[in-house]
Amino acid sequence: MYGTLGGALAGRKIAFDRDSFKATVEGRITGIGKTIRITAIHVHYDLTVPAEAREATERALDAHPQGCPAHQSVKDAITIRWSATVRAGEQVLTLHEAGRPATSA
Repeated sequence: MYGTLGGALAGRKIAFDRDSFKATVEGRITGIGKTIRITAIHVHYDLTVPAEAREATERALDAHPQGCPAHQSVKDAITIRWSATVRAGEQVLTLHEAGRPATSA
């Protein structure tokens, strides 16, 4: 998903700081007998974009799971969620899967 989001931003000609573009991934697992199973994955992005790219960045975040081969391959077996901290000019937004700002500063 990280690479797909980077591609979605680049495709929209959104300049972003590639050195500070980060993703943190957490997974939940359960045991089934002697085997474990991944049941959920949460990806949190942290990126900085120009203020004028805020809306396009939100659209890229909303659309990127549909364009990600890995997400599409496992979405029916593993719950996958994303969130993002986006610095757009002076604003800091926390976005979630619905694409609506959860908080802004």
